Amino acid sequence: MPSPGAPPPTAAAPSRLERLKAQSRKQGEASFFFWDAHFKNDAVKVLPGEFFVHDEDILVMTTLGSCIAACIWDREKRIGGMNHFLLPDGGSGGGADGGRYGSYAMDLLIGELVKRGATRSTMEAKVFGGGAVISGMNTINVGERNTAFVLDYLRTERITVVSKDVMDIYPRKVCYLPASGKAMVKRLASANTEALAAQERAAAQRAAPAATSGGSVDLF
Repeated sequence: MPSPGAPPPTAAAPSRLERLKAQSRKQGEASFFFWDAHFKNDAVKVLPGEFFVHDEDILVMTTLGSCIAACIWDREKRIGGMNHFLLPDGGSGGGADGGRYGSYAMDLLIGELVKRGATRSTMEAKVFGGGAVISGMNTINVGERNTAFVLDYLRTERITVVSKDVMDIYPRKVCYLPASGKAMVKRLASANTEALAAQERAAAQRAAPAATSGGSVDLF
């Protein structure tokens, strides 16, 4: 029994994962938080059309077929973020699904980084995805168009691409640590990606009518 006049016992402070889940989220901001047992770290999954920016090394994860994820890091402020877009253009007006399109998704990610103190002159990028993972879609070249778009966008914004793993035929799982700027990529077996392919077929049907890997990216 506590002695008279002693302060009441306090509840344990909420964990980082609990704090992240409780925070209000902006439109398009990823909100699927979980504990990743493999990496033993708090994690957030970035779904198509979403982005996430943070200044701690929470694990930011996504899975890509022909989609692109741009991971942008400010090397001085040590803050970074990831987006995930489906198509290069068509969403300049924003809206609930604007993040599905490259031009809006890139503006959204960079804008959020700038709001948190980052500057374009000290940003660098790592780019993933753009794979030709759906047979019979070569005439559409969604992955190639996505890749060309994001590299051209970053060139125009004068943000250096320090590494990339793009195009080819592989789906990819990407893990990113936004405070350190470290990225890891795993190329997935195409036999296990029917759900991903179905998602991208649907995206390609809504679409309005050559880079290779380089730099340094860790495999896991």
